[in-house]
Amino acid sequence: MPLGMFHDSALAGATRTDPRPASAVSHGVGVAGLVGLIAWIAVARHFGMDGTYAALTNVAACALPMIAWSLLVDKVHRRASTGIDWSYAKPLRETIDISLVKLAGLWITWAGIALIYMTGRFYWDGNYRFAMWCMESAAPWLFAASIPYVLWLDRYLVEPRDGAWALGAWVTGTASADREAIYAHLRAWGVKAFFLAFMLAIVPPGFADFVDADVANLLGSPTALANWLINFMFVVDVAFATVGYLLTMRPLDAHIRSANPFMAGWTAALICYPPFIMMDDGRPFDYRPGTADWMHWMQGQPTMLALTGAVLVVLTGIYAWSTVAFGLRFSNLTNRGILTHGPYALSRHPAYLSKNLFWWISTIPFLTTGSLADAARATILMAAVGGIYYWRAKTEERHLMLDPDYQVYNAWMTRRGVVPRFLRWARGSSPLPVEHAPA
Repeated sequence: MPLGMFHDSALAGATRTDPRPASAVSHGVGVAGLVGLIAWIAVARHFGMDGTYAALTNVAACALPMIAWSLLVDKVHRRASTGIDWSYAKPLRETIDISLVKLAGLWITWAGIALIYMTGRFYWDGNYRFAMWCMESAAPWLFAASIPYVLWLDRYLVEPRDGAWALGAWVTGTASADREAIYAHLRAWGVKAFFLAFMLAIVPPGFADFVDADVANLLGSPTALANWLINFMFVVDVAFATVGYLLTMRPLDAHIRSANPFMAGWTAALICYPPFIMMDDGRPFDYRPGTADWMHWMQGQPTMLALTGAVLVVLTGIYAWSTVAFGLRFSNLTNRGILTHGPYALSRHPAYLSKNLFWWISTIPFLTTGSLADAARATILMAAVGGIYYWRAKTEERHLMLDPDYQVYNAWMTRRGVVPRFLRWARGSSPLPVEHAPA
C-alpha cells in the first residue's frame, strides 16, 4: 500500500478539518495504571511473591494510580456525565427516604447475585473458588460501606431515583414498577456479577506464571521469550479488566450508562466465556483436534520462530493496549463512555481483530497433525469463531449506536480510521470526502 495515501497534503488538510472526536478517557489514566502495575510486578518478582494476595495487590497497584489520575488530573468527578452536582448538597432529610429505598433495591440485587453464585456448581470448582472466596470476604464490608456511600452520594445526585431505587420502590410498594429502569439496573448488575467472578478467577494463575518465570533462560529461546511477553500482556489485560468491573462508580465517571438491551448481544458475548463457552475442548467450536501450534510447525527454523513470536507479541500487545485504553472503564456489554483514542483511533474493534489474527497465526489450522479432514474442520471452525466475534462486534455497535457520541465516532471512523481506510483501499474504493461523509 503506498505510504503517500496516508501522508499527502490533501489527507493532512482533511484531518485538520475533520478532527477525531474527544475520548471519554485520557491516555494518562491507562499509562498511570500501567506504571503502577509494572512497579508492583518488579517488587513481586524481586521478592518472589507469587501468591493470591500478591495477585490481588497487582490489581490494586493498577487501580490506585488510575483513580488518582482521574480525580486529580482529569477531574472526572466534575463532569456533567456523572450526574452529580457538587455545588449543592441537599439536606439529608430530603434524600434519606430515597436512599433507604435505593439501599433496599441494592441489597435485593446483591442477594439475588449471591443466590446465583451459591446455586451454580461451576462457581465452586477450579479457579472460581478463589473468586467466591473474594466475594464472600468482601460482602460484609460492602454491605456496611454501602450505607454511608448511598446516603452521601444521593445528596449530590441530580436525580437519585435510579434503577436501584426503582427496584426497591417496587419491592417495598413505595411506587409502581418502572419496568425499564428495573430491567436496565438488573442488566448492569448481571454484567458485573458474571464477568467480575470470571476475572477474579483468572487473576492469580497468570500472575504467578509470569512472576515465577526464570528470565535467565528466556534470552536464549525466542519461543520462551515470546510466550513470557505474551503472558505479561495477559496479566496487564486481566488486571485492567478486573479494575474496570470493580470500579463502576459515578464519582469516577465510570458508572454503567447502559447495558446491552439486545439478547443477540448477550448471546454472542456469553458463548465466549465459561460456563457457556463454545470454543473449549470438546465444545462445538473446538478447532484444536488435529492441530498443533506455531512452535511445532516452525521448529528448527530459528528465524521464523523469532519473527512469528514477535508478530504474536505485537498482536497481544494491541489486545492488551485495547484494554488499557479503557482505564477504569473496561466492561463487556456496556456503555461507560465512548473511547476514541489509542487503538480505537485505528479500528472500532482492535481487541477482536488482534485476537483473531493471533489465533490464526499461532494455530495455522490448515496444517494438520492428523488428516486432511482435521485440517478442513479446524479451518472451518476457526472461521466460525471469527464469525462469532464479528457478530459480537455488530451487536455491540447496535447497542452503542443508541449513544449520539458513538454515532459521531462511528461516522468519523468510517472516514478516517486506518482499518476502514485500508479496507476501502483493498477493495479499490475511493476515499470518503468529509463533506460527503455520513452525519
